[in-house]
Amino acid sequence: MGPSNPWSANWQPDPSGGRLLRIRAARRGALLAAAIYLPIAVVAAAFATSPLDALPPALTTPVAMIALGSGLFGIALLGAGLAPAALGSKIDAFVVGVALAIGGPVAATASFIIWGWLFDSWVDSWYGAQIDVAAPFLRTGVIAAVQVAPLVAIGAAAWVVILRRISAPLPLPPPSTPPATPRL
Repeated sequence: MGPSNPWSANWQPDPSGGRLLRIRAARRGALLAAAIYLPIAVVAAAFATSPLDALPPALTTPVAMIALGSGLFGIALLGAGLAPAALGSKIDAFVVGVALAIGGPVAATASFIIWGWLFDSWVDSWYGAQIDVAAPFLRTGVIAAVQVAPLVAIGAAAWVVILRRISAPLPLPPPSTPPATPRL
């Protein structure tokens, strides 16, 4: 364990405040990514064909809401993970924006595919019926992501710009000391 690990015996508080700034940026990044994703997901769901035709009608609305929520959680996790890097240089922010634009649909689709596999096992145990939810969700998620790709790119750019404006800049790293030269 290094000195950055709070469980280490040698742990020291961060005197620069950078750790706290990164934690706050991660929180803001998660909330902002979720807030930007939600309208894009609603537009994508409006244009997408329904993967829920195989379900009983009583389960259609709850499944759709859970799918939207699980995608929201996937995007929020991605936003939290990328947020501290977005506060670096402008090149770092650009790269993070591209990563969010590419990874956002992947995170959302992967989240509700995982949920779809769980739902498949639950429906099988509750109703005794073999219903495949994960595969139609994958197809629908990929097609919907391609349909709203321009909105995703605009959302990722807006996420980076807004996050950089509402977050404090990270402190500069301490100056490095030159390596000691051995005396002869």
